[in-house]
Amino acid sequence: MAAELIIAPEAQQDVDGIYRWYEERRPGLGEEFLGCVDACIQAICRMPELYAKVYEEYRRALLRRFPYAIFYEYASGKVTVYCIFHTSRDPKKWRSRLL
Repeated sequence: MAAELIIAPEAQQDVDGIYRWYEERRPGLGEEFLGCVDACIQAICRMPELYAKVYEEYRRALLRRFPYAIFYEYASGKVTVYCIFHTSRDPKKWRSRLL
């Protein structure tokens, strides 16, 4: 059974901003990004413990095709997505968002 999904408002803002950035580069690329995010989140909800813990109780799943990672926590049957960050950004930035 899939875990319940909660997306933090900050994570939704991340997705919205990244979507706009890709759409400005090439129409349709933002939609492809959203498809990859959706597929990754579905995989997380189906198997939330598959991905390794990278910081305390937080886990990271990497998107296919795009250089982004989804940071989330799994507890009590719920997946909470906290942020979606570019993989080349300073790790201190995403850690500060998780605290």
